[in-house]
Amino acid sequence: MEIRNIAIIAHVDHGKTTLVDRMIESGAAPIKSDGELIMDSNDLEKERGITITSKNVSVSYKGTKINIIDTPGHSDFGGEVERVLNMADGVCLLVDAFEGPMPQTRFVLQKALELGLKPLLVVNKVDKENCTPDEVHEKVFDLMFELDATEDQLDFATIYGSAKNGWMSTDWQKPTDSVTPLLDEILNYFPPKKFDEGTTQMLITSLDYSSFVGRIAIGRLTRGSIVPNQQVSLGKRDGSIVKSRVKEVFVFEGIEKRKVDSVQTGDICAITGIDGFEIGDTICDFENPEPLEAISIDEPTMSMLFSINDSPFFGKEGKFVTSRHIHDRLQKELEKNLALKVDTTGSADKWNVYGRGVMHLSVLLETMRREGFEVQVGQPRVIIKEIDGVKSEPIEDLTIDLPETYSGTAIDAVTKRKGEMVSMEPKGERMICKFSIPSRGLIGLRTQLMTQTAGEAIVTHRFVEYAPYKGEIPGRQNGSLISMEKGTSIPYSLSNLQERGKFFIHPNVDIYEGQVIGENTRAGDLVINVTKTKKMSNMRSSGADDKVKIAPPVTFSLEEALEYIQEDEYVELTPENIRIRKTILKENERKRAGK
Repeated sequence: MEIRNIAIIAHVDHGKTTLVDRMIESGAAPIKSDGELIMDSNDLEKERGITITSKNVSVSYKGTKINIIDTPGHSDFGGEVERVLNMADGVCLLVDAFEGPMPQTRFVLQKALELGLKPLLVVNKVDKENCTPDEVHEKVFDLMFELDATEDQLDFATIYGSAKNGWMSTDWQKPTDSVTPLLDEILNYFPPKKFDEGTTQMLITSLDYSSFVGRIAIGRLTRGSIVPNQQVSLGKRDGSIVKSRVKEVFVFEGIEKRKVDSVQTGDICAITGIDGFEIGDTICDFENPEPLEAISIDEPTMSMLFSINDSPFFGKEGKFVTSRHIHDRLQKELEKNLALKVDTTGSADKWNVYGRGVMHLSVLLETMRREGFEVQVGQPRVIIKEIDGVKSEPIEDLTIDLPETYSGTAIDAVTKRKGEMVSMEPKGERMICKFSIPSRGLIGLRTQLMTQTAGEAIVTHRFVEYAPYKGEIPGRQNGSLISMEKGTSIPYSLSNLQERGKFFIHPNVDIYEGQVIGENTRAGDLVINVTKTKKMSNMRSSGADDKVKIAPPVTFSLEEALEYIQEDEYVELTPENIRIRKTILKENERKRAGK
C-alpha cells in the first residue's frame, strides 16, 4: 500500500480544519460526525477557533493511505510545528482567496521550505464576494520567493475551491461536486517517498498519554520494521543509549488508532511500552543503534511567575490548590509541551515558567483552571539575554489590519512602545500596517487597540530575532482602585464612588482587602471602601431613595488580565473567577515595602 504524509499549513480561520473534515468524509473511513469539527477536539480549540496541538488522521483513497497532519497556525506554538513537519513528505498550503497569505502562514511555510518540502497551494473560500484567487496565487509566489524557496519549490501546483461547500477544482470558475480533485492532485504531485534499507529507525515527534498504558510515542518509521514485543534501543538527545522493549503497535485509521502486528516503512505509528522517552529521541535497532538527529526547537521568549493561591479566598473554589498539585501538573505539561521550560525559584511554592508568548502560557493556565486548579500568576516578562556583551531583547514582526480611519491611533500606540513602521498598504476600506516591535511592547497592545478601534483591529505577530535593547517603555498610566476591607460590594457604595474610575466587579460579590477592584481615573493607587451600606435614619429626605444606577463593570479575559497587571500585582485564577490583586494585601505593609 502506498503512503503519503501531508501536513496542512494555514493561517487562523482560513478553513483548514473544515477542509480536513471534508477530506475524511470523502475517504473510505467511516465517520461519526454530528456537524462538529473532528480535528479541533479540545474545548479551548473549539472556543478560540484555533489549533493548539497537532493531530493525526488518515484517509484511504484509491488504494493509497494519506496521513493528514494538522499543524498549529500560531507562532506561539512553534515547538509543535517543527516536529510535525518532520513527519511530512509534502505540505498543502491553504490560503483564503480574499485575505491572501498572512503572517502566521509565513511562519510555518518558512519552516517547511527550510526542510526542503514542496508545497501544494490550495486557494480556499473562492465563493466569497470580491475574492481575487489569481492575485492570491501571485502573492504566494512572491512570498515563497522572499523566503528563499528553490526553483523546484517555486514550481508549485494550485487547486481552488470551497471547503465549506465541499468542492475543489483545478479552475476556480468551474466548481465540481466533491474534494476528490484535491486528493487526486496529492497522489500525483507528491511522489511516494523512497526509504533506505537497514535497521529500525523512528524519530519520536509527538506523544499521547493514556491512563491505562502510560505514555505513547508517535512518529514516522523511516527504516526497518517495528513489531509488538520487539527489543529496541532508545537513542536519547544527550547521546546516551537506553535498552527498552516495545509493547503494542498502532497505526492511524480515519480518526481512530488500530492495533497492528507490523508497520509499513513510511507510515506514522503509535507505540506503547517504552518508558522515559522524550520528543526528539530515536527508537533504533537493539544491537547496532543508529540514532537520527534530534529536533531543534525555538527558545522561549517570555516568562511568568506561577505561585500557589494565598489569597483570603484560597481553596474555596478549586480542587487542586497545594504546591505539590501545581508542581506535578507543570511536570506533566513539560512531557508534551516542547517549547515550555519550568524552574523552581528556590522557594517551594513558586515556579518560573518560560514559554513562547502570552498566548502559549495563557492556554496552559486556562486548561489548568478548567481542570480545577487554583494558581496565581505574576506579570509576563520578556527574557533579556546578553549577546556578545550587549543587552538584547526579542523583536517581533507585527501586522495590524484595521479600518483606515483608525490607522493614525494604531501607529501612535505602536511608536510609543518603541515600534518602527515597515510598510503600510490599503486594502479596500482597510489598512494593513506592518511594524517591527520589541516583544515587551506587545504586552497589553492588543487590548488597547481593540478599545481604540471598537474591536475592528486584527493583530498578528511573530518572533524574528534578538536585537539590542530599545530602552524603557512606559507602562499603563492609571493606577488601581484597591479594596480596603473584606466583605461584599454594596451597590450604594459603588454608585457613590463611580467618578473615581472604572470598576472590575459586579455589585454583591465577595471581595477581600488588597483586591484590585477597578482602575483609577488618575495615576497612582487609591484605596477605597465599597462595603459600606447606607445609614438608616427615620428622617425622609427628598431624592435620597432614587434608584441606584451603576455602569457595567469591565470584565477581563485571562489574556487581557495578564497584560493589564503591573509589577506589584498578581492575577488569581480559580475555576470560577479571574481576580486581580496586589502582591502585598495590607496597605501599611505595601507602604513600608514601597519605602
